[in-house]
Amino acid sequence: MALDELRALLARHARPDQTTAIDDVLISAVEQPEPPSSSTSGTVLALIARGAKRLALGDRVYEYRAGQYLIASVDLPVTGHFTEVPAIGFGLILRPRMIAELLLEAAPGDLPPAAGGTPPALAVSTASGDLLDAVIRLLRLLDHPRDHAVLAPMLKREILWRLITGDQGSVVRQLGLADSSLTHVARAVGWIRDHYSQAFRVEEVAQLSGMSVSAFYRNFQAVTAMSPIQFQKQIRLQQARLLLATHPNDVAGVSHRVGYDSPSQFSREYRRQFGAPPSQDATRLRDRPPGAALV
Repeated sequence: MALDELRALLARHARPDQTTAIDDVLISAVEQPEPPSSSTSGTVLALIARGAKRLALGDRVYEYRAGQYLIASVDLPVTGHFTEVPAIGFGLILRPRMIAELLLEAAPGDLPPAAGGTPPALAVSTASGDLLDAVIRLLRLLDHPRDHAVLAPMLKREILWRLITGDQGSVVRQLGLADSSLTHVARAVGWIRDHYSQAFRVEEVAQLSGMSVSAFYRNFQAVTAMSPIQFQKQIRLQQARLLLATHPNDVAGVSHRVGYDSPSQFSREYRRQFGAPPSQDATRLRDRPPGAALV
């Protein structure tokens, strides 16, 4: 059975840092239950071979389990955890350039019709037999290092092609289209992430992303499940928590560095996000075992 071989390959090559000897190929293995943690999604294919996972983005919740995959087409702040353990899964970082190349090479009629509207940044589907087969053949290369340079790029292209022509093809294809609404939103997301501590006018970011204000609001909400200001707040709070992990006694300074003018507002929003006020959470972060994850 395909999932049995997939589990065996993933278990054999899993590393603590999730990386593998093949660029952009990741393996995630979790043995014990963990509370939900905040992170960024990356642009990735995530396929579960054992267990189940739940992700929250804004007011949307996504769940997927063994034999299903999640596509993340924009790097967004998410909260997630494995709901069934032990769990193990395969990840492939999605590169827009590779997707664009496949779209250019496709013959007329090879691609299914594009879905209407702007697709959300996250989408879940059941993996086809062809997709599982391509992933398994890519993972088999981990046992044959001399084949990586020649065969791995070919198999990554096959996996991307299965995605492009699969259930979530519209989401994946937009990653490779320079003028897609998803690409415009991703441009805005990148700008807000790089300038998260600065106040901004939505009109200015809409202009930077190449959309009218009304189209920007509509597409940003469709992709991220958040308004631009809500998205900025998520980035600020995640960055604040990272800073508190190394500066646990400087709550006021961290608050100011991430862009809050009001310490009380920072404390209120931080507690709502992480379940404890900054000072208490900072103590917990300071006392955590070396190398432990922020959860």
